[in-house]
Amino acid sequence: MAIEGSANETRERRIRLGMVGGGSGAFIGAVHRIAARLDDHYELVAGALSSSPEKAEQSARELGLDPSRSYGSFKEMAIREAKLKNGIEAVAIVTPNHVHYEAAREFLKRGIHVICDKPLTSTLADARKLKKLTEESDALFVLTHNYTGYPMVRQAREMIRNGELGAIRLVQMEYPQDWLTEDIESSGQKQAAWRTDPTKSGAGGSTGDIGTHAYNLGCFVSGLELDELAADLDSFVPGRRLDDNAHVMMRFKEKDGVRAKGTLWCSQVAPGHENGLKVRVYGTRGGLEWVQADPNYLWYTPFGEPKRLITRGGAGSGPAAARVSRVPSGHPEGYLEGFANIYSEAARAIHAKRSGAKVDPAVTYPTVDDGLKGMLFVDACVQSSKKNGAWVKV
Repeated sequence: MAIEGSANETRERRIRLGMVGGGSGAFIGAVHRIAARLDDHYELVAGALSSSPEKAEQSARELGLDPSRSYGSFKEMAIREAKLKNGIEAVAIVTPNHVHYEAAREFLKRGIHVICDKPLTSTLADARKLKKLTEESDALFVLTHNYTGYPMVRQAREMIRNGELGAIRLVQMEYPQDWLTEDIESSGQKQAAWRTDPTKSGAGGSTGDIGTHAYNLGCFVSGLELDELAADLDSFVPGRRLDDNAHVMMRFKEKDGVRAKGTLWCSQVAPGHENGLKVRVYGTRGGLEWVQADPNYLWYTPFGEPKRLITRGGAGSGPAAARVSRVPSGHPEGYLEGFANIYSEAARAIHAKRSGAKVDPAVTYPTVDDGLKGMLFVDACVQSSKKNGAWVKV
């Protein structure tokens, strides 16, 4: 059997990756590392894994990083890695929101591709500055709205693009959780503490943390662009400084002669819900429903006909879903695989850029524009709620 290339050649083809944040005990850092390695496109070679130098060193040892490439700050890492012959080509930023802008800036201005966790930044002003930096840089910016990587989400988007639902009239998005039902931030729970702190999370609580996911998913699938919204935000837990529940009504820009309407509910105080992301889209010819808890299923109802179940890799599933699927139908793919699809799509774009080739038009990943739209959404929700739910242009 012929073997294509040596181990060293294979390693060289991998994208040299650094990471900011994501040290010991950080859930999302581990998720990003798994996603980056699942399809073998990346090799983690450097990190500024914690704001604590001691924890950064410990985390680097646990991950087997060369001690000389474990850094005390993201700025130090960006400066040194940009000068190394085998320096990082891309960096994953997996910190709390308030660090995203400054970290991304240091790498973008040195031509290092950025893969950043959502939301884009903690403030709308920083989001606008980051968009400008990205436009001025030769590097790519990828935002990990990971749910857009699920095969059946891609399937739904393709069906709507192909006109199978007709003109879109209604989009319903929801993302309920229950983990902040009590005041666990006061007990020192790390994830709760920073996510409910406006200096670290930004102006939006549930709206920024999970509402942006639901909003991004609804727009990604439907192909619609938001025009204005009316929002009612609550902080039900006494003393909580950011919203933990939001009800949002939406009016989209006209498309195909129809001005679609939308609703979004996000909550982190809804007992019984673990990670209840769901999107429904209804048009003049039919409707679709996708539920994150059963990600390999897509329900499709042509108007006047029986409801149909389309499964990942099954009959009726098209090429958009197939290109981001790994295993045969009947074997579940979920959260980690969807996350990995964003990393792999980014890798395809980075490889093309590395070789000077054109990026395959099928390559799809969230960009800084999607991140800015998310920040505009959060800002509009906050402004609307302050005005007793008045309609606000986005």
